[in-house]
Amino acid sequence: MKKVIAIDGPSGAGKSTLARLIARELGFDYLDTGALYRAVALHLTSHGLEENAPDEEIEKLLRKVRVEFRSGRVLVNGTDVSEEIRTPEASHYASVFSARQPVRQYLLGIQRDAAAHADLVTEGRDMTTVVFPGAFRKIYLDASVEERCRRRETEFMARGVEVNMDRLRLEIIERDARDSGRGIAPLRKAGDAFLMDSTGLHIDEVFRQIMEFIRE
Repeated sequence: MKKVIAIDGPSGAGKSTLARLIARELGFDYLDTGALYRAVALHLTSHGLEENAPDEEIEKLLRKVRVEFRSGRVLVNGTDVSEEIRTPEASHYASVFSARQPVRQYLLGIQRDAAAHADLVTEGRDMTTVVFPGAFRKIYLDASVEERCRRRETEFMARGVEVNMDRLRLEIIERDARDSGRGIAPLRKAGDAFLMDSTGLHIDEVFRQIMEFIRE
């Protein structure tokens, strides 16, 4: 395995932005694992699967799909779905299906294989605890619910997506509960991870402190 910098944390904490900045600074590849889960969820729902679909049906569909992450774009069977997966609905189903064993097993190999070929910065929910427990540097990035709601609102509005703040806040709270309470690879801070609370901080300050940790 090449050198891996792994970042975990809840939805909206700023993991993707930080991971891209670190990758650019160090000349590492950036692996957006959240995009992979969203792409798988999109594939499953587009074929009519509901949240309570049996594992057998999920496995059957996953045997017929190829999910790839190339130069910041996400492909499903060769089709670019990078924009389609950035909706609140895609986020919801990514969280739901990420708790299913067939989905996690399918993407585990894809993620680890990426580290066999290049130095990586990667982020998600179980990067430091399950996928890359031997990562070179481990980071847990957190932020308050209110801060994460504000960031999500800004992100959606920039893409022209209307947002109901009360609904958005509820969705974030529910996703936190699903991610941390699931039986398979729950979101939690690894014992040797550097904890960074980004509430109220500009991304430049978060980046500076994280880079100091990485370069120790």
